[in-house]
Amino acid sequence: MNPFYILITTIAQILSLIIVADALLSFVLAPNHPIREAIGKILQPIYAPIRRIIPPVGMFDFTPIVVLILIQVVVMILTSIF
Repeated sequence: MNPFYILITTIAQILSLIIVADALLSFVLAPNHPIREAIGKILQPIYAPIRRIIPPVGMFDFTPIVVLILIQVVVMILTSIF
């Protein structure tokens, strides 16, 4: 198997798991909890451009869903190229 394929899919899976963990922890932990702040430092640079395009609707933030979809699209494109 191509090492580039393994690298891309592994990074995408780890990033996807961090996004899902952040979404789940947002229901349980306060926003200023150290774990949420650490995850936020990782994800905010990714979320910021999308939040400018799609702002939160009421109490719902669709940014994590959009990022997960974009990750899958990028992985499909990159793996098909290589």
